Amino acid sequence: MNHMEISTAVPAVLPLKKRFRLAAAIAATAAVLVSAPHASATTGQTSHKPVVTNVKTLATIDFTSGDSPENITVNPDSSLTISMLGSVAGKRPALVRIDPSGRGKVIVAGQQGDTFTGNTRDRNGNIYYNVASSNASRAGIWKLPPGGTPRRIAALPTDGLPNGLALDSTGRTLYAADSNKATVWTVPSSGGTATAWLTGPALAADPSAPVPLGANGLRFHKGAVWVSNLAKGTLLRIPVTATGAPGRIHTVTSSLTGVDDFNFLSDRSDVVFAAQNGVNQIAVVHPDGTTETVLSASDGLASPTSTAVRGNRLYITNAGLIEPHDAKVQRGTIDPAALNCGPTA
Repeated sequence: MNHMEISTAVPAVLPLKKRFRLAAAIAATAAVLVSAPHASATTGQTSHKPVVTNVKTLATIDFTSGDSPENITVNPDSSLTISMLGSVAGKRPALVRIDPSGRGKVIVAGQQGDTFTGNTRDRNGNIYYNVASSNASRAGIWKLPPGGTPRRIAALPTDGLPNGLALDSTGRTLYAADSNKATVWTVPSSGGTATAWLTGPALAADPSAPVPLGANGLRFHKGAVWVSNLAKGTLLRIPVTATGAPGRIHTVTSSLTGVDDFNFLSDRSDVVFAAQNGVNQIAVVHPDGTTETVLSASDGLASPTSTAVRGNRLYITNAGLIEPHDAKVQRGTIDPAALNCGPTA
């Protein structure tokens, strides 16, 4: 985050609770130092027409019980599957289903000290989610069948931090971003051994960054793996070659300070809605890499961690890391005409 200077003299691998508390403390500093006008971070031009309107709180979350929203999937019935961190409040993590009226129900309760991060869903209703844990029997990717019991389908390192999670278009391969190990893992959705699909400096944290977390959000989109890097403020696109190997990394933008997870306007569009956690913003990333702030703290954002889009609805998870811990899920309306991206966007 280029608006502040904070010491990063911390161990390379922190306990899970300490990692997220560090992020919360730095987010609090960023919120004080960074203003959030509705303007383009690249061009400085002001949006003349709001891109997202009618932003309201769909569900209020009890942070003190450990319910700090981290990631979101929209289900076919318009309910939401939310990953709750748990660890930031010293509580158990959970997967929660929130119905369209805002009522929530815990569908998976995790273990004390663990953290739930990314989640995704396949066409058959199976839910996959990441568990970060210091316990080798729990750290990894888990699968919850409809009406069934969760089971771990792949182990991941206990010194890693699995974060964003996505399925490829066939539903056969899962991709997981590891914020600590500068790695994207692949795992068969049927279960198996995790393979380091891609690792390297583009996925690593900037050593001078206040929050030492690299690869964060991850989506599979139009034959490529897209990854955000929180420490470097970048959004990357990595094509998947015909052999399944990673192609050349393309940096879409490097203007997303404190970027967390993100999502696309649609399956056909390269327009991205990105959550910028530390600076309390939602940015639109246009296909040419220019960025535009479309929501800010004045719209009620409180440590936004991820976005999801269904039709013209934008959903936002807010972790509420800063006191008074206003954790919640928001819903707004997208005006595609205001994006001014052209028909091929």
